[in-house]
Amino acid sequence: MIHRRSDPTRRVRVLRIITRLNIGGPSIHAVKLTSALTPLGFDTRLIYGRVAAGEGEMADLLERERADATFLPTLQRSIAPLADLRSLAAIVGQIRRFRPDVVHTHMAKAGLLGRVAAFLFNLTHPRTRIAVIHTYHGHVLDGYFSRSVTATFIGLERLLARVSDVLIAVSPRVRDDLVQQHRIGRAAQFEVVPLGLDLDPFAAIDDQSRRAARAALDIDAATPVVTTVGRLTAIKQHELFLDVAARVLASVPDAIFLIAGDGERRGDLEARAARLGIAARVRFLGWRRDLTTIYGASDVFLLTSRNEGTPVALIEAMASGVAGVATDVGGVRDVLDDADLVRPFGDADGLASAVAALLRDPDRRRVVAAAGRDSVLARFRFNRLRDDIAALYDRLR
Repeated sequence: MIHRRSDPTRRVRVLRIITRLNIGGPSIHAVKLTSALTPLGFDTRLIYGRVAAGEGEMADLLERERADATFLPTLQRSIAPLADLRSLAAIVGQIRRFRPDVVHTHMAKAGLLGRVAAFLFNLTHPRTRIAVIHTYHGHVLDGYFSRSVTATFIGLERLLARVSDVLIAVSPRVRDDLVQQHRIGRAAQFEVVPLGLDLDPFAAIDDQSRRAARAALDIDAATPVVTTVGRLTAIKQHELFLDVAARVLASVPDAIFLIAGDGERRGDLEARAARLGIAARVRFLGWRRDLTTIYGASDVFLLTSRNEGTPVALIEAMASGVAGVATDVGGVRDVLDDADLVRPFGDADGLASAVAALLRDPDRRRVVAAAGRDSVLARFRFNRLRDDIAALYDRLR
């Protein structure tokens, strides 16, 4: 169902700010919303910063989606006081020129600078007050930093919640973590708006395309394939993926493990695979754009993260008809809620048991994959996200 604005004659201006367009769900989310809301009566401008060295970038989405976007080179994930002050000043300038009705921020640094900029503008322009929204695609308050740094970030988020009209969580578990565990914001401030993705390319994967995917990757049709997709960073815990792989290979020795993604941990992970004696059965593929090929060649998708908001790669894999196994973190159970397939973080034996059981039982694997595909296609399509966000903006204005 397409959202119909209550007053279609008045175009609502939205300034969307994201820290950077690195490979991942938040970038896709922000860029697609920037362009997709235009036909519904919204004028949206996107401000984005630069990716760090070694990160994959998705700036090519801007041209593909024909998004109105401004690159702010001083905006970055790392803490850089002088650059951050310049970014804040630039965002305030954008607000003054663009005069948005809504400022909507994504990711932690953009959430800090964008909300402070909107607060400063609202202080001096009370008659034209801007509505302020921040989306938590997850959070960095578990497993990323030391206790002292985490405590500082929690304090900042509590202050920023006071100048936010609406806080969006991409899953009920992310909301509950923030409100109940970290006491950020009030429950009444939160809206749960699940991710919405373009899942059509993955939904179109069929037996013929699976055969073609295997051929493209030079993998025999009968070889069991276990895959993961994501940045090679500590929070994704590919070390655990490799530990699980070693255990699975003890009972399914002909399996192959694919790791699509790159990052600062690659060298360490390749060395770990060698120490475990499984280097010949693990392929590090680097960044790949042809994810339909990767998922199409896969039998099981394995997510071993220490923390997740809503795991985009897991959704994409399930939409592709691939059975999923994952650690029980963040919003994983909002995507995959099966006690046999979701195991505690760090439980290498339990994860390996779940993966091996699926590899050894093709009939059960097909049933699990079909049910998962139906579930995510019903809940995580992009048009639903577009309409949810449009309705929210209308309520605020």
